[in-house]
Amino acid sequence: MNQFYTRLLLFSFMLVSTMGMAQELLKGRVIDETTEEPIPGAIVTIRGSQYRTTTDAQGYFVFERDLEPGDQMLIIESNEYSTRNIPIVIIIGETVNLDPLYLQIDNVQQEQAIGIVSLTENDLAEDDNAANNVSGLLQATRDQFLRAAAFDFSATFFRPRGLNSEDGKVLINGLEMNKQFSGRPQWSNWGGINDLQRNQTFTMGLTPADNTFGGYGGVQSIDMRASQQRAGSQISFASANRSYRARYMATYKSGLLSSGWAYAVTASRRAGEEGFVDGTLYDANSFSLNVEKKISERHSLNFTGIYASNRVGRRTAITQEIKDLKGISYNPFWGIQEDTQRNSRIREIDEPILMLNHYWDITPKVKLNTNASYQFGKIGNTRIDNGGTRLVTLDGQNAYIGGATNPNPDYYQNLPSYFLRNGTDAQNLASAYLAQQEFVNDGQLDWVQLYDANRIVRNNGGNSIYIIQEDRIDDRQIQASSILTADLADNILLTAGLNYRNLTSENYAMVQDLLGGTGFLDVDFFAEETTQVTQDQAAQSDIRNPNRIVGEGDRYKYNYVIDADVASAFAQTQFKTNKVDFYVAGSATRTAYQRDGKYENGNFPGAASFGKSEKVDFIDFGVKGGGTYKINGLNLLDFNAAYLTKAPYIRNTFVNARQNNEIVDGLESSKSYSLDASYIYRSPIVKMRLTGYYLQFKDENDIGFYFTEDLTGLPSDDGSAFVQEVMTNVDRRNAGLELGIEYQVTPTINLKGAAAVGQNVYTNNPNLYLTSDDFAGRQLTFGDGTTKLKDLHVAGGPETALQVGFEYRDPDYWNIGVTANYFANGYSDISNLRRSDNFALDFDGQPFTDYDEDVARDLLQQEQFDDYMLVNVIGGKSWRIDNKYVGFFATINNVFDTEYKTGGFEQSRNSNFRSVREDQNNPTEVFAPRYFFGNGTTYYLNVYLRF
Repeated sequence: MNQFYTRLLLFSFMLVSTMGMAQELLKGRVIDETTEEPIPGAIVTIRGSQYRTTTDAQGYFVFERDLEPGDQMLIIESNEYSTRNIPIVIIIGETVNLDPLYLQIDNVQQEQAIGIVSLTENDLAEDDNAANNVSGLLQATRDQFLRAAAFDFSATFFRPRGLNSEDGKVLINGLEMNKQFSGRPQWSNWGGINDLQRNQTFTMGLTPADNTFGGYGGVQSIDMRASQQRAGSQISFASANRSYRARYMATYKSGLLSSGWAYAVTASRRAGEEGFVDGTLYDANSFSLNVEKKISERHSLNFTGIYASNRVGRRTAITQEIKDLKGISYNPFWGIQEDTQRNSRIREIDEPILMLNHYWDITPKVKLNTNASYQFGKIGNTRIDNGGTRLVTLDGQNAYIGGATNPNPDYYQNLPSYFLRNGTDAQNLASAYLAQQEFVNDGQLDWVQLYDANRIVRNNGGNSIYIIQEDRIDDRQIQASSILTADLADNILLTAGLNYRNLTSENYAMVQDLLGGTGFLDVDFFAEETTQVTQDQAAQSDIRNPNRIVGEGDRYKYNYVIDADVASAFAQTQFKTNKVDFYVAGSATRTAYQRDGKYENGNFPGAASFGKSEKVDFIDFGVKGGGTYKINGLNLLDFNAAYLTKAPYIRNTFVNARQNNEIVDGLESSKSYSLDASYIYRSPIVKMRLTGYYLQFKDENDIGFYFTEDLTGLPSDDGSAFVQEVMTNVDRRNAGLELGIEYQVTPTINLKGAAAVGQNVYTNNPNLYLTSDDFAGRQLTFGDGTTKLKDLHVAGGPETALQVGFEYRDPDYWNIGVTANYFANGYSDISNLRRSDNFALDFDGQPFTDYDEDVARDLLQQEQFDDYMLVNVIGGKSWRIDNKYVGFFATINNVFDTEYKTGGFEQSRNSNFRSVREDQNNPTEVFAPRYFFGNGTTYYLNVYLRF
């Protein structure tokens, strides 16, 4: 019996020993090739298996389970570093020890990201067309299609899957950066601190993110935690001709010190008198400080402060007539004042961000990250206000005289087309020729004329008739989030989180510059008498302070506060098995908005404009799920599906927040659902992803502001009014295919390709109504109250984008790459009003007697832009000198100076059949579509020293 127990004990010992050996079949340590510092958080994967782990703080990893014996491929990936594929042989009973395992810094990816991110952020300050582009999220991905979308397609404002930037999420240290006003990231809030934002992950589409539910556009998560920054310092200088002309940057990162402290600081300046477009000054300074203290093995506290202040001269869309006269770099917003360029449209953003982050390792498998932030500051946009007036008494009645002429040099009455609209007789031809010569030889804003006009009025006892108005937004936002991750089992990961944001947003107009005057009368010269109010009352921006004279720094015209609260929660569970990985996730969000008017507007007396509006609340939810089926080690199938509801953003909630408390009629949350499926092939030589997607959006809304002259049913003879166009019940569909492929021909030569073929269309005829303070009934609808948009394309960059290219990386640390990019199926944004029943009606509300369906169809044909091709070149070289790196990185975009349109829109000033037909029959259309043109040949050069 004793012999039996002895043998049993021996067998048990051998079994435990064997199991112990099996649990350490593979281990190693990943370190930086240059500094020999450990690389924490590197992802280590056995290709074709479910086995995946990450390196610890000292760079170590270990696979503590049985692996399949035989030949395997080990993959090591980490941000900032080139991926390594290492063949290994697993033998049962033996341990493969890869210590040390060196990773090399991916200088191409880093410097390309630095250049593109910086320039993208600069462009976003130029016009709203760029600000809606989702491609800015894509810098941190290794997917070939998404790299093409970020680095090559973004110059055309191409939108992956037709999505906008509000469809994705940007997080810094676990806190959401998307603005509550529009849902879009305000990129310039953290522009210029790229050296501290290298630790980024991008989660494509609906696939699971580490710290949020996400959105259709994916999640870009930036980790600025000081201890996660690779130790070292860097100084760099960049030169470009796209937005800024020069950038200076210096960075120091300590890494985690033996004392438990870690520091990271960066500062930069970007500046230029103008970019590629004339008169677009750039003046930006950025600073960021990150300090972390490792309190214990389980607790760490991090502080991040970001201050990015920038001033940018803005541009605008131009007509084909203007482009033919002045070229694609023309900008009407600037002129010469005292031998210096001065732009009348300046955008200034100054919104510091303060963050505090606590990291708690509750157990080795359960972690809790708690974050808080406070953001405050201003966004200002200037423009010329030419509504200056004088108050006089005529026949015992108050009257306002003034209303200066439009000073913009591209005003339609200054262009040759205006003088040819009534024919081409000798007098009209002569006037058109003089206008052409004046515009070609000058065509810029005349600052001297503005000052002279104010001086003449001032000398006659009047106030300024021209001033610089600044539209200001002063935001204060607090935010808190808590994110829990728990390894429930070896193959089950739970992620859950809570987030709360509170925004107080002051919105007002401010007198920035009186342009030599002594004051400005705060009334609306263009206000008209209605059945509700007299002309004198209608003219007052605040009837509690009538006929105010305002000076520089004073608020005027409009003044209100928006209060917004958003609370959300999500939970996500991921499961991993040998053949299938899958996940399910859900979210719930409560959103509330309220306007608080500080002025009682003359057109909307009482509670219609003054005091708090009705509070609007929305309860929304989202569910998503998906999985990856691993056919074998090379082939995978991936599926994702979601259904979401989403509250409208602040900009789409109030009809005209500058004047009143009115909320969009029938306002509700939008609904959407999405399906996508991918085939993925991954080998050491070829990497490919082919994806098909389908997205349906329902019950969206949109608000536009413009002046129009052709409205039926108005008492005025010309039917003119400044209107707010409210479009509701908007349904649209995005569907298409994406392809990304890489072929490693040799260890140094890589061929790559990408393709996107999609269609983004409206799927119904949305409801449309207009509001205006000029309307007796405040609202105006036409016919059945819809606009005929079904099957028309949603504008937003080309729907087709193709790329082929190659990259050569020499072992001696230099590289060059060339891509050819083809774009097609871009469409102009349409006038919704033209496609309402107003188009077919005369001023008396009756159909036009000469209305022709065939002619109308041609007039309303949506414009499709010409196809074009852009060739880009990228290259760089680095030298290692002892423990230092010296190098440069350069790109040349649009090598062959191709001219192309990135976007455009129809003007709604003419909105009925007869006026549109007459204008299009003119020698040159007076109210022609306006276009955004892409840049010609541009360059970016960055030189750096890393030590």
